Amino acid sequence: MNIDRRSLQYFDWVFFSIAAILIVFAFVNLTSATNSGVEGGTSDIVRRQGMVVGLCSVVMVIILMIDYRHFERFAFLLYIGSLLLLVATLVIAPETRGARAWLFEGRMQPSELAKITLVLVLARHFHRNPPEANAGLRQLIRPVLIAAPPVGLIIAQKDMGVALLTLLVAMTFLPFVRISLRAWVGIAAAGVGALTALWAYGLRPYQQQRILDFLDPERDPLASGYQAMQSRIAIGAGGMFGRGWMEGTQTQLRFLPTQHTDFIFSVLAEEWGFVGSILMLSLFLSMLLWGLWIASSSKDQFGAMLAVGLVGTLFWPAAINIAMVLGLAPVIGVPLPLFSYGGSAMLSAFISLGLLLNISMRRYLF
Repeated sequence: MNIDRRSLQYFDWVFFSIAAILIVFAFVNLTSATNSGVEGGTSDIVRRQGMVVGLCSVVMVIILMIDYRHFERFAFLLYIGSLLLLVATLVIAPETRGARAWLFEGRMQPSELAKITLVLVLARHFHRNPPEANAGLRQLIRPVLIAAPPVGLIIAQKDMGVALLTLLVAMTFLPFVRISLRAWVGIAAAGVGALTALWAYGLRPYQQQRILDFLDPERDPLASGYQAMQSRIAIGAGGMFGRGWMEGTQTQLRFLPTQHTDFIFSVLAEEWGFVGSILMLSLFLSMLLWGLWIASSSKDQFGAMLAVGLVGTLFWPAAINIAMVLGLAPVIGVPLPLFSYGGSAMLSAFISLGLLLNISMRRYLF
């Protein structure tokens, strides 16, 4: 493993600083979200998250040391490995909360890693098969065949939220492959057909209830609509400047469901208000836009497409999670990157950050 010293000279301190500020912000917020009932010090959840971030930082440093172009050679091997993990999850994992999606007693969610390997393989494909202008559906057959196995296996795990997320990550590449209007119409028709089949044969009754609650929030506020209702109350209670750190009544009295995971943004909105929420969203948006700048600055097509896909792995879960807690999308159990408690999602986010930094610091070397 040879490290060109010039790559350290071009280390992307701007991108790194934005990500570091967000992580510190996330820890402050998680401390409040898990403070209820803790007497002195911090909760076990915060301490475990600290250990996870430490381990993820080591993984990110290792990724930085490997020239990202080497990942192209091993992309399919990593992809196959992630598929085997998804199959193993289906075979040996117990069913938890209606899904068979976690290994090692809930410590590892292979679908989070599958998103990264899917991006690697799709970036490799578009590097070696650059799309022509006004490409038709025929040129999308191979990318669809690449995306179908992980999405299908995650659907088989009955983790519909992550399956949708993985599909959206794959679709991040579509605006960059110059497909024709006719192909867009075909994709839209296929999407409508897939959603119809999913509603009829894929969703469980409680998942259908969540979608119906999204369409009519008042239909069952004490049962299936409880999560979304409490989230909106917390966000509204925050007002312009928030109730103050560790002062949110919805948070500290534990009215918010899963407030350290899926509804972590509701905690932030209640205690930091509109101003704090906008500040956090602005930082997150800056990180994503800087990621796209890294894609445009890359000296090779693989680096550019890889950066685009990695931005997708950070954008889509953030967009879905925030829409979910604001009541703009059904509650489908998608965590907020860098903020929600959880080891697999954090590892996936750090791998994406590490690869983006990797591409950026080598943009002048060849």
